[in-house]
Amino acid sequence: MSSAPAKPERILVLANETVGGRSLIEAVKAHAARGPVAVRVVCPQNRPRHGFVVHDDSVREAAANRLALTLAQLREAGLEADGEIMDPDPYAAAMDALADERADRIVVSTHPQTRSGWLRRSLVDRLRDDTGLPVEHVVVDLEAERQASTHTLVVANQTVGGERLLKLLHRKAEESPHRFIVICPPTGDPDDAPRRLAATLESLEHAGLEAVGQVTHPDPYTAIQNALQFYRVDEIVISTLPETRSGWLRTDLIERVRASTNRPVEHVVGEPDPAPTAAGA
Repeated sequence: MSSAPAKPERILVLANETVGGRSLIEAVKAHAARGPVAVRVVCPQNRPRHGFVVHDDSVREAAANRLALTLAQLREAGLEADGEIMDPDPYAAAMDALADERADRIVVSTHPQTRSGWLRRSLVDRLRDDTGLPVEHVVVDLEAERQASTHTLVVANQTVGGERLLKLLHRKAEESPHRFIVICPPTGDPDDAPRRLAATLESLEHAGLEAVGQVTHPDPYTAIQNALQFYRVDEIVISTLPETRSGWLRTDLIERVRASTNRPVEHVVGEPDPAPTAAGA
């Protein structure tokens, strides 16, 4: 008589900016190696520090994109997982998630001690004391993990689906593992940027490139500064119209971004994309 299959261990993963970190993925894989697991990833939203207006939809969409990248990495490792975006406060997010669905273990992912606001608020100890569950703390040092894959922030609007930009992204992906975050600051027709972005993401997906994207704050500098908080970014690619036609270049966007970040910034000059309609755009 065969024994019933073991019930999977239910693991609640709590992570925000470190959600796609290799150390976190490896920690989950280690549990899966010991037996079946059911993984639920919870990402508390964070708030941008730039811009006078905070668009809640944009904040949530950025968190959803970080979550999507993590779930994709777990799938690549052969693990099934689901996830959701929750309260900006990590303690409240974890407690709400446990009230909704019981877990057997909590895995908390943070930056190193010197950079982690969660650790300064004693999050791990509070969860361990108040839930009675095993709480595992995983430190993710994103700076030390950058050699595994390159996360490229792509900034474009009218040229987002342009041939030169797409060729550059394809070449980067052929040279080494890349993950792309495409942000599109809108101008003019409010429906134009979503259409262009959706078509571009569809093109990248069909080519086998891993990419997520969102329409962001209309000011490109503000959008970039917020994206640097929302996502892990190793390099930045900014695509503009030629100098005689580009408002971004007239405001010296490229040099302003280079001066404000330690990431490499690459400039691509393209022509306006004809704004194709993607399926489901």
